Amino acid sequence: MESVSSSIRGALDRAGIWLSSLCLLHCLASIIIVSALGLGGQFLLAPEIHRYGLAFALIIAAVAIGWGALRHRKAAPFVTAMMGLTFMGGALAVPHGVQEAVLTIIGVTLVSTGHILNLRAHLPRTH
Repeated sequence: MESVSSSIRGALDRAGIWLSSLCLLHCLASIIIVSALGLGGQFLLAPEIHRYGLAFALIIAAVAIGWGALRHRKAAPFVTAMMGLTFMGGALAVPHGVQEAVLTIIGVTLVSTGHILNLRAHLPRTH
């Protein structure tokens, strides 16, 4: 049972890293495509994408990092991810544009780092 729960938590951490990476790519691509080519602004910059993305990130982080924190008792993954989620939430409070992109990019980078730290906290220690 221990290995099953560990593999589920690890899979959620990896999903969180991928989700954060996709969000980062979305932010950068949106800025480049919309500003350079003037294409896709209605879809790429839609507020719904950010709201749903944040909700999904919150669920994955709560389960994977919360579960991990209870198991390994290390604060760094939890604190790092929560700071990232706070930045992502702050991005929803500002108008679309550079401020939103910067806050989101900082946020997803921190959330992804939290997931990486969470995965590393579960690695067996070798001396």
